[in-house]
Order: sequence, then structure tokens, then C-alpha cells
Amino acid sequence: MDDNAIDSTPALPVPPNEQMSGEADIAPLRINRTPTGVQAKESHTEADLDDPQLYFNRELSHLQFNIRVLEQALDDAHPLLNRLMFLLIFSSNMDEFFEIRVAGLKHQMALGDDTTAADGRLPKAVLAEISEIAHQQIARQYEILNDTLLPALEAQGLRFRRRDQWTDAQKAWVRDFFDNEIMPVISPIGLDPSHPFPRLVNKSLNFIVELEGKDAFGRAGGMAILPAPRSLPRLMALPKELCAEGFSEYVFLSSMIHAHAEELFPGMRVQGCYQFRLTRNADMTVDPEEVSDLASALRGELLARRYGSGVRLEVADNCPDDLTNFLLRQFDLESGDLYRVQGPVNLTRMMAVLGDVDRPELLYRPFAPSVPKALKGGSLFSAIAKSDILLHHPFQSFSPIEDLLREAARDPDVLAIKQTLYRTGSDSPIVSALVDAASQGKEVTVVIELRARFDEADNLQLASRLQEAGAIVIYGIMAYKTHAKMLHIVRREKGELRHYAHLGTGNYHSKTAKLYTDYSLLTANTALCADVHKVFQQLSGMGRARKIDTLLHAPFTLHERLVEMIDREAQVARKGKRGHIIIKCNSLTEPKLIKALYRASQAGVECDLIIRGMCCLKPGIPGVSDNIRVRSIIGRFLEHTRVFHFHNDGKPETWCSSADFMSRNMFHRVETCFPLLDKKLATRVRKDLETYLVDNCQSWLLQSDGSYQLQDPGSGDAISAQETLLYAYASKSYRVGAGVTPGALPHHRAYGSVPRRFMKND
Repeated sequence: MDDNAIDSTPALPVPPNEQMSGEADIAPLRINRTPTGVQAKESHTEADLDDPQLYFNRELSHLQFNIRVLEQALDDAHPLLNRLMFLLIFSSNMDEFFEIRVAGLKHQMALGDDTTAADGRLPKAVLAEISEIAHQQIARQYEILNDTLLPALEAQGLRFRRRDQWTDAQKAWVRDFFDNEIMPVISPIGLDPSHPFPRLVNKSLNFIVELEGKDAFGRAGGMAILPAPRSLPRLMALPKELCAEGFSEYVFLSSMIHAHAEELFPGMRVQGCYQFRLTRNADMTVDPEEVSDLASALRGELLARRYGSGVRLEVADNCPDDLTNFLLRQFDLESGDLYRVQGPVNLTRMMAVLGDVDRPELLYRPFAPSVPKALKGGSLFSAIAKSDILLHHPFQSFSPIEDLLREAARDPDVLAIKQTLYRTGSDSPIVSALVDAASQGKEVTVVIELRARFDEADNLQLASRLQEAGAIVIYGIMAYKTHAKMLHIVRREKGELRHYAHLGTGNYHSKTAKLYTDYSLLTANTALCADVHKVFQQLSGMGRARKIDTLLHAPFTLHERLVEMIDREAQVARKGKRGHIIIKCNSLTEPKLIKALYRASQAGVECDLIIRGMCCLKPGIPGVSDNIRVRSIIGRFLEHTRVFHFHNDGKPETWCSSADFMSRNMFHRVETCFPLLDKKLATRVRKDLETYLVDNCQSWLLQSDGSYQLQDPGSGDAISAQETLLYAYASKSYRVGAGVTPGALPHHRAYGSVPRRFMKND
């Protein structure tokens, strides 16, 4: 059909009930399963699939993911500093959970909205369960830190000094630092009618101080607030000459302020000094009906975010009840919002240690990601023109995408570059290449999503930088976040225009590409490139939805086609044939997709779901989800790929996408889902998926009661999917160490071996 043809159904689909809120050689696997093609007893009708008992609560499932992250801090298969990192990631995750999810539920209650989630729980009931679980796990976090990690770190020569452990020399150094660095910038605030309670920045470190005596104006002692200077690091390394022999030692800013608090109130006595931290609502909303300039509106919202309504109060464990009650009243919080902690209230600031310590033996062994032979030497355009190239990050390098943009910026035959940016980092090589291309007069169009949560400020700066270089910068569609990962390059070759594209499952972010698993497709396929071009036209212009032939595209066709492909698998199984679906994504919460998977299971389709985070689907329910298995892989790398594989009666289809199985991705974002048209690439991805399905070291199986069970290899081969893929893709730079049995995991991890069927030379 002509490229200018108009889709006969241009209207957006109506979302369903949204109450839930290089080429590695990996041998095929033989996975033992229950017989396929056996139809389950279909005792539940479509109406029954609305039963709240068939769904997990989204927020509680989110908490379960955070708990799995915390568990990594206890797993001595991880190097010690990485175990600390997992604990700090848990702390950061919980901060965001309160800032967004808990804040949203509180806001819903404040509006008097009693809408229930798909699991039937009212917001009040969900908040009560969150409070119970969060109190348990946050207390457990500090228990792990104090009783397990800090002693283990000290045994390795890394010590965090408490005030009562400082030597005389260390006390003198702290005193000098306080006088010269802290005293000049700290502003104590005495509380009285002329000094009201200050507005405190979200998640900032503060102290509440009890005072006795009279000040210079004759005012009687009472209470004061000490906001810690935000310009100072929360953790300081002591000079080497002040540390015990063989040790690196650190002190917290909170300890330094606490030790010298009385000096901030001359002539008065400090009866007590207690740290606290307030977590605020950090969600931002911009009304599309009231905004004429999105960038300006977001700048205002960024300032407001720092002072959103309070949702959680963390205080030192020994803070008296009268002071905590006073703080709760100031922030309009209830007793259930109070969290007493046995340690620093801002644990995420301990991340600084990971960058300060030069102890490589306490961290994962570094590796050099591989680059496919096709991309080594010569023009990248020539390589891509020959055949599609698929990269699996971080096992394979992200640098070819950066190099492609650099080559495009310098190539006089390149006429135009279009790219989406969601999260890319403040010092991005991607942006530098786009700036270079625009500066050289090429037509550069960048669709930058200003509303990428917690990246808004960076994206505003990047937008200004690109505009100053001469690029056309647009902010997508007001009511929809642009989450698709697309790059389109137009090049003149032999008098004709040739199109190249990159499609990915992850962001154009050079740093996270080393930490997150994602797929990148580099292609010159005419149909794919034409569709990418059409999507960019939709984003930059206006008009009805144009027909897209090869890609699936949210919010238009993606959800409908996914349901169709799941139902197609069910139809095959009902005929007594094999039906098999493998879904790998970050979250599964969208009701109609869950119902489609339930119907497929009832028909006898084997459904293997690899869902890292939230999952509202209940596996293992007789007559509903007997044939569904859900696992979550938590390990060194953040699992971020979105891959959908359908057996399709022996004509398999494998798709990669920027979208998760969530309502927001299907109906409120611009997303792409692309097929792997090259059978070799599709087979490679299927084998990657099968590698995850046999993981028995980092795989957590979801049970029908909502709990997760960590798989145990027992006496058999211990298989880590991430280690296996790392060895298969990057084996030249990730060799087995001396003294390690052939087939063993290529570094010191405690669990087992890579089975011989994964070895490249077998």
C-alpha cells in the first residue's frame, strides 16, 4: 500500500479498566516441561477472569521486587562491595516507591476516591499493608547493614567510624573540618513565633535539637532545626595518616554535626540532637489543557517537587516520642508514616564509597564487551547495509551506536538524522554527536521526552544544548510520553537515498548500557526504516495515524496485536498442537493482557514469563494459570530487555520492544515493537531466552500466594543466565582464571559451573 495511505481506524484504542494501577554461539537447550498442547480444564469463563482473587496488587508486587533486591545484600556469591551496592539500591528504590506509589495512594484517598485495584483492595487497605511490609524491610535493611555488611567491610579494612570510636587525632581533624567547612555554611533555625518551622527539601538531612538555657536575646531554650548543608558530601574519607594501619576509614557528616551541635548555639545546652529526613510526593503533573510551553511548565514543577506533601518521616531510633510527634504534626503525617532507623537516615549517600575505594577484589571482575566482527573496521553503514545486526548489551558493546552517530555526523553523504531521547545522561556521547551533526549543517531532529521521571532537569539542559547547535527539538505529543527508542539516518548513496535505523529496548545511555541488559537492532531493512520514518512524522507533525506495516506502535496497534498473538497461540493449542509463549519484560500489570494469558493457559499453551519487577498475574491457579510460570532474574545486571516470543504453530515470531505489559506503555506512551526478521537473529534471541529459563542461581519463581522462591541448583549444575551470556558473548576478554576447572564460571562467584553445552568450543 502507498506510504501515504491512511489507516482506516485512526482513533486511539480505548484503554481497558486501568485500576491496576555479535553473535554468540549458545547451543540449543532441552528444557523438560509438562506435556504441551494439553488443554486445561476451562472452568473459568471470561467473566470469571475479572475475579479479584486472580490478581496480585501492583504496589505490593512492587515491594516484593524491592525485597528481592535487598536479598542480594545477603548473597555472598556477590562481591562484598556489590552486596553493599544492592542494599543501597534497595534504599533508593524505597525512596522512589514512597515518592511516587505511596504518594499516589495518599492523594487518591485525599480526593475521596475509593476506586479499587483489580485485586479488590481499597487504597486504605493497600497503604496499611505497605506500611507493615515497609517497616519490616527497612528495619531489616539496617540490621543487614549493621550486623552483616559493616563487620564484613571492617574485616576487609574498610571502617565507618562512629563518634564514640574516633581517636584523639580524628577528633581534632573533625573539629577542624567542622570549623572551616561546616560552620560557615550551616544555618540553625530556632523555633518560635518569629521563626516558623522551615520548609525542608525532599529527602534532605536535618536535625531536630532540644535546647536548654537562654540565648543572647533572653529567649528561653526550646527546639531548633538544623538543615545539613546540601553542598557538603554526606560521607568523608579520613586522611590516610589518621587511619589505623591497613584501613580506609570514613565518617558521616551527620556524626560531625552531631558532635559539634552545641557550638551552633553559644551559651545554651543541647539536651538532644536527632537526625531526621522527610520523603515528599515527587510526582509531577502537567495539565495539557493549561500549558502553552511544556519546558517552562516543567521548570516550575521541578521547583515545586522539592516541597511536595510529606509521605514518610525517618528519624533516629533514639529520638524521643514528643519530638517525633511534633515532627509528624508539622508534616501532617500519621504514626504509621514514621520509620525509626538505626543508622544514617540517608543511606544512598554511601554510594560514594564505591567510587572512592580502590579495592577491585571486592567488586565484580570488569569485562570488555565484545563487538561483532561485522562492525570492526570499515564503514558501519556498509556493514548494516549487508544484513541486520543485533547487539545484546551489556555483553556486547553499546559503542557501535555511538560510533554510527559519529560517522553520520562526519559523513558528507548523510543528509538527515532523527532520534528519540528519553534518558541519556548529562554528558552523553550520543548528544555530542547530534550537536556535531547539527553544527555541520545536517538536518537533525530530536524528539526529547522532558517528562522522563527524575531526568527532567537533565533533559531540559540537553534540549537547550541541541537547540543552540541548530537541531530541531520537539517534545513529542503532550498527552503521551515518547518512550520509543528509535534512530533514523538518511544517506545519499549512488544518487539515491538510503535509509538506516536503530531500534532498541533500552535508552540511549552509554553508562546504563554497561549495567542494563537490552537489545539493539541496526538495520537498513526498507520496511522497518519506512515505518520508523512514519513514526517520526507523527511525532513532529500533525494528522491522522498513517498505516504502519511492519512495526507495532503504541498507542495505536501494539496492545491489540499482542492480544491477538496470544489468542492465536491459544487457538493452536485448542487443536491439540503445541502452543508456547515466552514473555520477558520489566512489569506485567495490564488487565487485558493478563486475561489473554489466562485464556492461553486454559487452552493448554505453555507460558514462560520472565518478569523482573511487578507482576499482577497469579501463576499456578487450577483451571486458570496451570500452564503459566513466572520467574524474576535478579543479578549483576538489571534485566531490561522486552522480548515477546510466540511458537505460532511452528512458524515462530520474535519481537523486541520498548514497552512493558503495562497500561501506561500500551495507552499513554509512544512505543515501538519490532520483529526480528532475520531468522538467525530470532533464533539467537530465543536461545538467550531459554538460557534465562534454566537459570537456577538468580531466578526467583513466583508462587500462587505471591511469594517468590529462589531456585536452588542442589547437586546439579549451577546455572547463572547472566554469567553464561557474559561468557558466551565476551569470552575473549572474560577468560577462566588460573586454577579454575574448565567450565567453571569465569570469576569467583560461589555458585557452580556453566554446563558444557554452553561452552563455545563444544
